[in-house]
Amino acid sequence: MKKIYFVVLLVLFSFTGLQAHQPAATEKDFHSFSNPNEVIVKHVELDLSVDFKRNQLSGSAILDIQVMKKKRKGKNELILDTRDLNISKVMLLAPGKRPKKLCFKIGKREKILGSPLKIKLPKLRSKKTAKIEIRYSTSPEASGLHWLEPQQTAGGIYPFLYTQSQAIHARSWIPLQDTPQVRATYTATIKTPKKLRAVMSASNELYPVLDGIYDFQMPQAIPSYLIALAVGDIKFKPIGEQTGVFSEASLLDAAAAEFEDTQDMLKFSEQLYGSYLWGRYDILILPPSFPYGGMENPRLSFITPTILAGDKSLVNIIAHELAHSWSGNLVTNANWGDLWLNEGFTCYVESRIMEEIYGQDRAAMENVLGYLDLIDEMSSLEPRDQILAADLRGRDPDDAFTWVPYVKGQLFVTFLEHVYGRDKFDEFLINYFEHFSFKSLTTEDFLRYFKKQLFDQQPHAVQWSVIKQWVYQPGMPESTPVPESDAFDQVYLEQVLWLEGEKTAAQLDTQDWVVHQWLYFLNTLPDRLSLAQLTELDTVYAFTQSNNNEIAHAWLLVAIEQTHEPAYERLENYLLSIGRIKLIRPLYQALAETDQGREFALDVYERARPVYHRLAVSLIDEILDWGK
Repeated sequence: MKKIYFVVLLVLFSFTGLQAHQPAATEKDFHSFSNPNEVIVKHVELDLSVDFKRNQLSGSAILDIQVMKKKRKGKNELILDTRDLNISKVMLLAPGKRPKKLCFKIGKREKILGSPLKIKLPKLRSKKTAKIEIRYSTSPEASGLHWLEPQQTAGGIYPFLYTQSQAIHARSWIPLQDTPQVRATYTATIKTPKKLRAVMSASNELYPVLDGIYDFQMPQAIPSYLIALAVGDIKFKPIGEQTGVFSEASLLDAAAAEFEDTQDMLKFSEQLYGSYLWGRYDILILPPSFPYGGMENPRLSFITPTILAGDKSLVNIIAHELAHSWSGNLVTNANWGDLWLNEGFTCYVESRIMEEIYGQDRAAMENVLGYLDLIDEMSSLEPRDQILAADLRGRDPDDAFTWVPYVKGQLFVTFLEHVYGRDKFDEFLINYFEHFSFKSLTTEDFLRYFKKQLFDQQPHAVQWSVIKQWVYQPGMPESTPVPESDAFDQVYLEQVLWLEGEKTAAQLDTQDWVVHQWLYFLNTLPDRLSLAQLTELDTVYAFTQSNNNEIAHAWLLVAIEQTHEPAYERLENYLLSIGRIKLIRPLYQALAETDQGREFALDVYERARPVYHRLAVSLIDEILDWGK
């Protein structure tokens, strides 16, 4: 199968001799039309109505702008990012004066970026502030909005709406400067149908009156991709002093029990990296079509229900999204090519949290599994996509979301910890998060800070060429700290005994195995197993009927690759019931490799496609050549 050690070694050293990649001009965000160097948005005030009949948000956004510098030539203007928004009016607001209508123009639509909204401004002095009101409505096909019919929810009675603004989808439901280089505070009034509740990545009233009008404040300045909204039959249950769970009623108790350690995670993170600056940390469990494991929206992480395993075996997702409260939300990548600054540090902090709360053995197992995911994916990535400081000019920023910025980034940070020692590196991270708090930075900004604060203090600890190799070259450096787990050594020995016929499946010493050991066992099975072997495994361990979505995914991938048809009914139900990209994309990719599998995939996908999020649809469409 895919994750075997000769592949690890092959990829590890394949590209170490290639010439270093030259970084892009990262002071510019190539995925935004906006002009924050001339006029910057400091605050956003939303007033939006939610229409489930039209699948539309409508209302206004009032932007507090500040002139940074006036153009020497040409007209003063504010340029915003939009995608398929219907702009009806733009006005200048001033205290005691009637709103003044402003001229505006919507530029030509580009496939990836959408359309620039160019607003002609009156003469304003540098550092002068003003309020601009934009009245608009969204498209039913807005890429950042996902509308669900009642039958697509757990309760089955009310519809549901959730947003996914990362990477550049906020512009599909708010006209703004949709770049992580710009941070703004926001307030919002959201009007919903009665009996439905709105929640946002902001201050949420825990037990509101369901009157259809909800007010929110986000006093900390955040980048646009962290503005988030959900509307539905949503309930709340506290799980700690600052923590709680929002979800539909049927999932509430299970989610609260699964995530009961969240408050302890938060307290430990504060001990390591400084005060949690966001007030509360709550969790929203979304319907199963949510395309990601989690989204780190501040104060309210959006989380997939696929991690509700009943045994806390998949709660590293919570540790990850909480870790973003420092890495990503507090200190942010300035461009999507610098995503590793968000995700690499976050994966590192996640591992530290898991090590503290659940023990070193579990953290080690999760690190090994992540590493194998990285090596498996990297073997199929182009060299340009194996680089931490990626050049995404002319490409969709969603292309950046591979295991490279996550796990290769984590391994780089871990490498630095090994070089300087954990105590010294923890001190560096505390200062790093404080120095860049509520700021956005590029890879080059980080390297300058690192060089001054660590590298120059111990110039013989590591060569600068090694640091550049990590950041600017494809492949994995020879200095990679490959994670190891004694628990997996035990699994490997049992697997060999079974494969060589010295033990039956029932005789394997598995009584103390945890989920991560089973995942390792399944992920490292050889390419060809007999029908008898597959049947034996499934008869003894009931993988096909596993309630753990990660175990089921790993087994179904084995079933596809071995054409084990008894598992195909479960495979069909699995693909129809969840939309998390990590879990469904590899299954479709495996099915698409044979004519029989492709036919099965197309039949299932035709029914599943209307339920999947647009981000998932765009990926699966490409895999299956949908519509061609």
